[in-house]
Amino acid sequence: MQTPVEIDFHGLKADERLRACVMKNISVLEQRFGRITAGRVVIRAPSERHRTGGVCEITIRLSLPQGREVDIGRSEKAEKADPRLADPVVALNAAFKRARRRLQDHARRMRGDVKTHDGPPIATVKRFDEAGGFGFLETRDGREIYFHRNSILDGGARQMEPGTRVTFCEEMGNKGPQASTVKVLGKHSMR
Repeated sequence: MQTPVEIDFHGLKADERLRACVMKNISVLEQRFGRITAGRVVIRAPSERHRTGGVCEITIRLSLPQGREVDIGRSEKAEKADPRLADPVVALNAAFKRARRRLQDHARRMRGDVKTHDGPPIATVKRFDEAGGFGFLETRDGREIYFHRNSILDGGARQMEPGTRVTFCEEMGNKGPQASTVKVLGKHSMR
């Protein structure tokens, strides 16, 4: 870490045991990720309020290169809180566990390992024979796919003019690929 970790105690006396716990957890994060430039940890004593009392609140802010930050701060509701979180060491370890998960997610995004979910394929209506109740879609890669009027969703058969953009699900039919569901894209669809 480029700058020393700031540790603030609110409602607690500065405790070397808690400082050692913070430094141990920080060193584990640095060994795993190595890109932490600064950090601040705030340890708040359990409050005496009815709804939020009994739990230590831990806030962690880690600064990363290129101005990025990871913030961990959450106070448990008294009804849902684990009574062990009244112990500052247990609360610190739980907060640093969340920090470790956030850093792992951040590292995955930096590497580009995040899954992307593609939507259904998009095509354009090439032709539609209303009397026969069938038509053909042209996909982005130039293929023609057959579809039947019964596969058109939401009453879109009235809108099936050449050039209309649609989404579809492709499956293999008796005579080649066909669209099992066809849905007309709205005016504002940006796909």
